[in-house]
Amino acid sequence: MTMQRTQGQTQPAWRERVTFAYLEEPPFCRREADGQVAGCDVELARHVLAAAGAGPVDFVMAEFADLLPGLVDGRWTMTTGLFITAERARQVAFSRPVWALPDGLLVAAGNPKRLTGYGSIARDAKARLGVIEGQIQHDAARAGGIPPERIVVYATQGEAAEGVGQGEVEAYASVAMAHRGYLAKTGASAFAVVDVAGPARAGGFAFSRANDGLAQAVDAALAGFLGTPAHRALMARHGFGAAEVDRIATAS
Repeated sequence: MTMQRTQGQTQPAWRERVTFAYLEEPPFCRREADGQVAGCDVELARHVLAAAGAGPVDFVMAEFADLLPGLVDGRWTMTTGLFITAERARQVAFSRPVWALPDGLLVAAGNPKRLTGYGSIARDAKARLGVIEGQIQHDAARAGGIPPERIVVYATQGEAAEGVGQGEVEAYASVAMAHRGYLAKTGASAFAVVDVAGPARAGGFAFSRANDGLAQAVDAALAGFLGTPAHRALMARHGFGAAEVDRIATAS
């Protein structure tokens, strides 16, 4: 664990300062016009980091593919919520779930291809799907039978949405809530969101293994906050209903 010496005593570096890596992906995280960082993951992180006794927080925007490598090599201390998988958990530490959400497709308004999920794309020999590099929807697409040559990999949410708008792909797969957040932020009327049937998968904050102490402190703070009226109010401000909060509050 990285330590710093303060007034003759050694303490974890995260008590001095935390670097939080995030994506431009509303409603989870976004940078406002005035430069401030907002979103449900950001607000929740600020709350639990303060409760855990962490130092001031610096927010760094990153691309999805860099989030885990940046934790491992020490570029940042903590990331926005990521889906918790066995493969990722071998590289980094996760908090308890902070949301549990199903997938969705961003399609052209009116859903001209009548797409309903990965299977419907696989069955249409001309349909192409956009995904973000490294996200679990890429695996879901392949498991759903979509051949690799019909999967287009993008770096960011904005690029993938533009791919749908330009007709490069017929759909872009991510979390349905992220698609709705994108439409709410941009006001785009050329798109629609299709909810994909399937389980809601859990995501949590991620930490370097060198910062297990921070992970444990944040987890303890989350245990006392998730499901409370204040937490429900926070999530409601970003479009999460009672049922979506209940998915993780009950487990916590």
